Amino acid sequence: MRRKGVMRQLLRRLSYLLRHRRFEADLAEEMAFHRVMKQQELEEGGLGPREAAFASRRALGSVALAQNRSRDVWLPHWLQGLGQDFRLAVRTLAATRLVTTVVVLSLALGIGANTTIFSLVNSLLLRSLPIPEPERLVTITTPRGINLGFTPGWPYVVWQQVRDGQLFEGAVAWSPVQFNLAPGGETQFVNGLWVDGSFFRTLGVPAVLGRLFTDADDQRGGGADGAVAVISYGFWQRHFGGTANAIGHTLMLDHVPFTIVGITPPEFFGMEVGRLFDVAVPIGDEPLLHGPETFLEKGRAYWLSIMARLKATQTLGAAEALLRAVQPQIREATLPENLPAQALERYLTGTEGFALVPAKSGTSDLRRQYERALWTISAVVAVVLLVACANIANLLLARGSARQHELSVRCALGASRGRLVRQLFAESVVLAATGAAVGLLMASWGSRFLVHQLSTQTNPIVLDLRTDGRVLLFASGVAVLAALLFGIAPALYTSRAVPMDALKTHGAGRAGRARTRLASGLVVAQVALSLVLVVTAGLFARTWAALVTRELGFDRERVLLVNIDGQRARTDPVQRALVFERAREAVRALPGVANAAASIVTPLQGGGMVNQIEVSGWTPVPPTVLGGIANTWANVVSPDWFTTLGIPFVAGRDFTDRDRSGMPLVAIVNQALVRTFLNGANPLGRTITWIPTREASMEIVGVVADAAYGSPRERVPPTVYTPLAQFAILPRTDPLANVNLSVRSGGGSAVLLTKSVAGAIEGVDPLLALTFRPLADQVNASLTRERVVALLAGSFGALGLLLAGLGVYGVTAYAVSRRRTEIGIRMALGAAPVGVIRLVLSRVLLLVGIGVIVGTGVSLWASRFVATLLYGLEPRDPATLVGAIVVLATVGALAGSLPAWRASRIDPAQVLRES
Repeated sequence: MRRKGVMRQLLRRLSYLLRHRRFEADLAEEMAFHRVMKQQELEEGGLGPREAAFASRRALGSVALAQNRSRDVWLPHWLQGLGQDFRLAVRTLAATRLVTTVVVLSLALGIGANTTIFSLVNSLLLRSLPIPEPERLVTITTPRGINLGFTPGWPYVVWQQVRDGQLFEGAVAWSPVQFNLAPGGETQFVNGLWVDGSFFRTLGVPAVLGRLFTDADDQRGGGADGAVAVISYGFWQRHFGGTANAIGHTLMLDHVPFTIVGITPPEFFGMEVGRLFDVAVPIGDEPLLHGPETFLEKGRAYWLSIMARLKATQTLGAAEALLRAVQPQIREATLPENLPAQALERYLTGTEGFALVPAKSGTSDLRRQYERALWTISAVVAVVLLVACANIANLLLARGSARQHELSVRCALGASRGRLVRQLFAESVVLAATGAAVGLLMASWGSRFLVHQLSTQTNPIVLDLRTDGRVLLFASGVAVLAALLFGIAPALYTSRAVPMDALKTHGAGRAGRARTRLASGLVVAQVALSLVLVVTAGLFARTWAALVTRELGFDRERVLLVNIDGQRARTDPVQRALVFERAREAVRALPGVANAAASIVTPLQGGGMVNQIEVSGWTPVPPTVLGGIANTWANVVSPDWFTTLGIPFVAGRDFTDRDRSGMPLVAIVNQALVRTFLNGANPLGRTITWIPTREASMEIVGVVADAAYGSPRERVPPTVYTPLAQFAILPRTDPLANVNLSVRSGGGSAVLLTKSVAGAIEGVDPLLALTFRPLADQVNASLTRERVVALLAGSFGALGLLLAGLGVYGVTAYAVSRRRTEIGIRMALGAAPVGVIRLVLSRVLLLVGIGVIVGTGVSLWASRFVATLLYGLEPRDPATLVGAIVVLATVGALAGSLPAWRASRIDPAQVLRES
């Protein structure tokens, strides 16, 4: 019964909140009815109408008091008071629009910045895959993969063993791929997925239209319905306008027809956060595209990601133990080909064993690349919010000083200090709520702007940035915290109204000195936190500048990269090298082309080839980050490649047309290899042997200067270059699938050569798939993270400087206004204007100096947390710290100069008359 009574009471109060106008009207009507009835009764007793009306009102008592008591039945008295406080807060803030606008914009910037970064954190790091029970998904990886933060790929034969082992409720395998829709010439890529037949069923993804794959579709060469494909909802909308006749339509992928059988829901983007899939194709259809080069037959093609869905009662530890128990059988059945003896023993003994990690958020290279940067920027925007809160608190203190007379009158009329604090804090809550609402709108735009900045032409990033419950909760929490930070102290200090003192002095009571001390403390905090922001911005800006201006060892300007894919064109693997050479010669003959050369790897493309080598007369070297004592990076290049890219020779010669198959094997090395393996000794004439095969040795015929390979952040690694015409000597079994042509323009932008280069290559083979990109764009794309982090840190540092300057200006202007009489008397007694300026600025410099001292200590402590994101300088870089201090001190001095100048223009006579 008690529970029913509580529920009835809650429903009654909710009904009042929803229909309070109707309730108020009914209440007023009822009270009027009782008054009229009382008046009629008195008139019947002999009173006249006028006297009866007055008597009926006296008999019923205060109407307002009766109404309040009646409302208590519907709403508690404290809740009614709270509503009154908020209504008063809205009216009061509307009356001071300038201050309200400044505060709301400051909060919107602070809360919006925090919500923007959190939206990215939520989308990239926290949000689960849009599938049923994602918490039961696990990724099959290795301990080494866990330690180094990457997810290894697996051969098809490993997937077969996991799938057939039935260790889990289900398992899925997939691999990202790009499919070319163009019939020839310049490529038109779409993001694809190779998936197993049970992929969608195991994940619980339904079809919006048509059907999804079954195990019958995942057969080598296609199932009963032939080669089939499933497309994403976005691809369906873009390419078919959302029409139902997309089902059954034939889609040409790399010149192979696929029939569309189904469409996935709009919320399903695939398995990799940041990359939307367009077309999914069964793994069994892979031989249709790659023919005899199929990955299905290669034990060394580590191309599949494997996830498992745990059984309802299966724990992660139990599932991992089950997988490790069958590991020897899986490894025996999936033994790779041509594995060296040492690696073979390690593979069979299982020292690189299987491991499982939770995968409810999917996989993402972006996550590994940007996670630390996002958390760092999150800390930066939190500091920005603190600076904004300190600035707003100062504004509210100044506003409260102007309201001392009003608040003193309230005290004199009986308002308690607690009620005043509640009313003042209600204003802070309204400001915070309004700022949060505007900040959410700004965050919606800001998060999309950041994703656009992170995207590149070849790697567009797509994230689900919708404002979900987690983002709303975060923004609300930040707004509440901000209201507490900037609202409590001003409310407490402003509410120290002494009625008699305030009424005598018309608002300049004893709270003034306390207000000055608090405002000064807030300015010191602003300066200290702003110094942290400026130092952080300086570190990231100098990191980006160091990387942009770093000598990379090659000339990035006027070079066009052209990827020529012979595998997609179904070119005979035996003939590809000849076709690529003909394409190079055709491009070299074009007007406006200074040179053209081919390679497998291009500078800073983000990947490469790693091999183990032996050098005759070599000196053992310590272990490297690559995990071995003889690891080098490798590249395969044509003659003139070094000349085309502007990489100078230090000794020896370039490759020539004579360095072909059947001729003595040769190699060119960089200076880093000479230093690492030979301690700087002359390498010419020495031989290099690939450790995995040991089939042949190459003579070193040249040494080139060091050039950046995989990342501009990394030190140039030891690198071996071999001739493209002797490609077969590398420790690999795959035929040459594609090459990258580097085309140097004789003058002007290399992009202008795109059309003529495409025409020349199409003349060699019209089916060759071509992808164009300027080398300068590739270099710039490799610095995307550093550029965006520097941009954000710089923007927030500038915002912190602006807020700190406003804070210094506000507290100085207030101090001048309070000391106006004193300054006038000083000037009347002979003080010069310069002396007044010096008097005011001395206090400004004192506050800034204290803030700088505190901020320096905090900066030195905090900078160690960003050490891994820096390049070319130490976290405690003296030049950056000194520069930040100079900038902040200059801003503080400029902010205090205007009030100081105004103080020097005070008219002593006028001040004395006013006194």
